[in-house]
Amino acid sequence: MTDDYSAFRKWYETLNWIMERTEKYPKDVRFSFTNRILSIAVEILERLIEAIYTREKTENLKSINLSVEKLRIFFRLSHDRKYIAMNQYEYISTQLDEFGKMIGGWLKTCEG
Repeated sequence: MTDDYSAFRKWYETLNWIMERTEKYPKDVRFSFTNRILSIAVEILERLIEAIYTREKTENLKSINLSVEKLRIFFRLSHDRKYIAMNQYEYISTQLDEFGKMIGGWLKTCEG
C-alpha cells in the first residue's frame, strides 16, 4: 500500500540518498552528527508509514514537517563544514522542499 503514496516513494528515494552521502562524512562526525541526521530521516519514514496506516494523520504529518526543517539546518551545516559539495547541498535542498510541499498538501487535505 505504501507504493500508492507519492510522498512515501519520494522520501524512500531521498532517504537512500541521505544514507549514501552520510556514509562518506568524516569519521570524527560519523557517529555523532550523521547518526542524528539518519535518526531524523528514518523517523520521517516511520511517521509516513504511521500516517498512511492510521486514522490520526495530522499529528504525524506535523511531526514530519518539523523533522524536515531540522534536516534543512543539518544539511546547511553539512555544506558549511564542507561535508557535502554545493551540488549535493542543492540537490538535497530541492528534495526536502519538494517533499515538504507534498506533506503540506497532504496536511491541508486532512485538516479540510
